[in-house]
Amino acid sequence: MSPTALPAAGPEHGHVTFLGAGPGDPGLLTLRAVEALSNADVLVAEHEVLDVIRTHARQGVSVVQTDADPSSVSPPGTGTPQLTVVDGTSTTAAVPAAARDAAHLVMEAARGGRRVVRAVSGDPGLDTYAAEEMLACAAAGVPFEVVPGVAAAVGVPAYAGVPLRDAEGADVRFVDARTASDRCWTEVGASDGTVVVSTTLDSVAAAAGELVSAGRKPDTPLSVTIAGTTTRQRTWTATLGTIAQTLKQAKVLPSPDGGRPVIAVVGERSAAARRDQLSWFESKPLFGWKVLVPRTKEQAASLSDQLRSYGAVPHEVPTIAVEPPRTPQQMERAVKGLVTGRYEWIAFTSVNAVKAVREKFEEYGLDARAFAGIKVAAVGEQTAKALVAFGVKPDLVPSGEQSAAGLLEDWPPYDPVFDPIDRVFLPRADIATETLVAGLIELGWEVDDVTAYRTVRASPPPADTREAIKGGGFDAVLFTSSSTVRNLVGIAGKPHNVTVIACIGPATAKTAEEHGLRVDVMAPEPSVHKLAEALADFGMKRRAAALEAGDPVTRPSERRPGARRRRSTT
Repeated sequence: MSPTALPAAGPEHGHVTFLGAGPGDPGLLTLRAVEALSNADVLVAEHEVLDVIRTHARQGVSVVQTDADPSSVSPPGTGTPQLTVVDGTSTTAAVPAAARDAAHLVMEAARGGRRVVRAVSGDPGLDTYAAEEMLACAAAGVPFEVVPGVAAAVGVPAYAGVPLRDAEGADVRFVDARTASDRCWTEVGASDGTVVVSTTLDSVAAAAGELVSAGRKPDTPLSVTIAGTTTRQRTWTATLGTIAQTLKQAKVLPSPDGGRPVIAVVGERSAAARRDQLSWFESKPLFGWKVLVPRTKEQAASLSDQLRSYGAVPHEVPTIAVEPPRTPQQMERAVKGLVTGRYEWIAFTSVNAVKAVREKFEEYGLDARAFAGIKVAAVGEQTAKALVAFGVKPDLVPSGEQSAAGLLEDWPPYDPVFDPIDRVFLPRADIATETLVAGLIELGWEVDDVTAYRTVRASPPPADTREAIKGGGFDAVLFTSSSTVRNLVGIAGKPHNVTVIACIGPATAKTAEEHGLRVDVMAPEPSVHKLAEALADFGMKRRAAALEAGDPVTRPSERRPGARRRRSTT
């Protein structure tokens, strides 16, 4: 625990943590922030900030949202907060802003000994209202602490590949264009140091004009970054004199996004030539790619995390729903046989099989100790990890191909001298192939082939998702089995021909081709993580080819008919 952590909240006043949520990337939260969030009873924040911090809060935490309409959010730190109270069941009730401001809500939430996290974008020390709320807490005798965060004015340039200082040294000035006085513009205009300007997209040109009027040369380099530190980040490089024309030519303005906050860096360190070398974030292999992940929700999580590490924006669409078997008696008999010593082996061919057995164990009040004396096999790494999480270390995982065929290659033949029991328990899906069963029988084993769960087609996704799939709104789609191909096409339609199709193996690729899809990427081995790696390699080569040819780096979805080409995203 951090040495700054305060004792338990008092029964009357509670306790408030003013927490900096950073500029947008959840990975920039500090360890102390995560600790405070995990202990919070109430969260108070704007909608966009809640998206960053909510995953670290405990289940059932109450939420006070300080903007009633997320679609009309004012730039952070501007305007009077509109207040909406959201309870643990996510029902919403409006609260008149005139009656209760954010400071009152924070103190009210802290009453009764509750721990409150008041989260703000960036750092609390730079937030317009945080200091007023702290003073209100102090006046009311409510104990509080401050957890600093990464300020947008510092974090966003770092993600844009624009260092604010280097070995040559330079003054760095920070300006909020929305509150800057004439004197402020005059001072920074007379300086030759780096200027970091917090403003909005449609006010960038006006801020550039203020600096030129104050004495900065029109050819001074300028970079402008929107949605910094997120996979929606975009950066344009120009000069103070050309930024207005650059944004117009890129068809960025006029736009409904004009009021969104941006960070502009003025000075030689933001020059395009430097950014080409230092732009580490936007040059990730799949940066900004919208990737469709058609899997069950539980299975999609780790794959989506990996895709994000490559800069992609994963969109999970369940195509398969997992349900219990129609008749549970066969599964019940098998689990009882597992406890009474009927089996020498149990073989798990999927994470879902592990989950099904685990749920049946919990139903009977059993735990991992029931596997004592039984050899356990797992078809691959993900299944093995699910077993380890259950408390079971598998005895056999394929040394080569992670599939039923790979498992059979390493499976020992039945030996009546060394194997007291000749029976294998195989819990699996209702639509599984017979490869493993036939192979085990050939090795001399008796197999109890038991349906542990059923896979059924999921409900269709929302209409806008279906339209994006068919209209080329996705840059890539990952198919992890033949059933995901059939089910996605069945519930949402065939992906557009500009969409990159990536398949986990030859059988899945064959099914995709049978449905009229062009397979662009195939994993070197049947693993979802190898599939994501293969897609990233494809994206990296595609990017390198565009740069070598002197072409703009575009996403596949930007090549579809009528798509807007964005020439300034590199």
